[in-house]
Amino acid sequence: MTQTYADAAGLDAADPLRDLRARFLLDADLVAYVDGNSLGRLPIATADRLDAFFREEWGGRLIRGWEEAWVDLPVGVGDELGATLLGAAAGQTVIADSTSVNLYKLLHAATGVRPDRDEIVIDATNFPTDRYLVESVAAAKGLTVVWLEPDLVDNVTADVLAAALGERTAVVVLSHVDYRSGTLLDLPALTARVHGAGAVVIWDLCHSAGVVPIALDADEVDFAVGCTYKYVNAGPGAPAFLYVAERHLAAATQPIAGWWSAADLFAMADTYEPAPTIRRMLSGTPSVPGVVAVQEGVRLIAEAGVEAIRAKSETLTTYALALLDAAGLEVVTPREVERRGSHVTVRHPDAREVTTRLVERGVVPDFREPDLIRLGLSPLTTSYAEVAAATRILVEVTAPIG
Repeated sequence: MTQTYADAAGLDAADPLRDLRARFLLDADLVAYVDGNSLGRLPIATADRLDAFFREEWGGRLIRGWEEAWVDLPVGVGDELGATLLGAAAGQTVIADSTSVNLYKLLHAATGVRPDRDEIVIDATNFPTDRYLVESVAAAKGLTVVWLEPDLVDNVTADVLAAALGERTAVVVLSHVDYRSGTLLDLPALTARVHGAGAVVIWDLCHSAGVVPIALDADEVDFAVGCTYKYVNAGPGAPAFLYVAERHLAAATQPIAGWWSAADLFAMADTYEPAPTIRRMLSGTPSVPGVVAVQEGVRLIAEAGVEAIRAKSETLTTYALALLDAAGLEVVTPREVERRGSHVTVRHPDAREVTTRLVERGVVPDFREPDLIRLGLSPLTTSYAEVAAATRILVEVTAPIG
């Protein structure tokens, strides 16, 4: 059935998650915010919780806060995030550092569990952090990088991956959702293909955690990493998460052996002994306000339910695609709903200028070099009216450009 801008009101009225939108701070000066895949909106509960934290916990308890609650937050909130977003049992997920730092740790840990192999496989179109870190760790450890060259939309398929796997493959690094096209990779099938070659896999979940159902334990994923400032709505620079499957914990060694990863945190021992638990992946003192913000975001997702969030994501992106197709714009996002995440990408030769014009009209999308405009649709906060407005204005500003 053909959909139009006028359908937005009915879709919003029928949205089972519509009331949750009012629980975020919304921008009165914006017509549409379609960049939730870069930075999520602020939950009101997070603002309230942080205000209480600053005044009552930090201000009121001072150093006593560590013993009373803060020491256990990275693992405790990690368990909450793992259970709600990742399909991960307790003791495998921790909140710490940034995605980049965590990926660096996991690359060392993953290559360490396959010491007899000397190749890391990654696609040449992956997010810059992932590519840069793979090259850096490979150079430091004398390993070879094997580059995949996937299509923008089809992305890393089983056949593309299989061509690069071999007896020398130690680790494969993949992003669950391509940051450019929004293509959702087949995590279970690709993980099985990696294991079939005797290697281990690290999944980057930055563009899927909180918006796509994930089952790391059931799918036998080895390692995973992701950020929390997108669909988890934990704020700019919020700490990331990392996951190490329980079967790898004893062998997982990481290169930043800070005191928070020690077996006895407060022993101040002369020699380093890593903790036998997921704490071994920590390094320095955690950002307590950041972890608190992650916890509030995770709890909001738990209340809504990841399955319900995914259902709305599918209808949001389907609606956006229908409007973009009707306008004749070029879309480089998969048509099959099961093959896309929660952003839709338009290709335009003047994408940078188009993005500037959109912002001037009150629409905030995301520009990616050289010619891509991403519309990030965050189900907890994006309304169908926003999708209609963003698409209509996009059509208007591209018309005079050609």
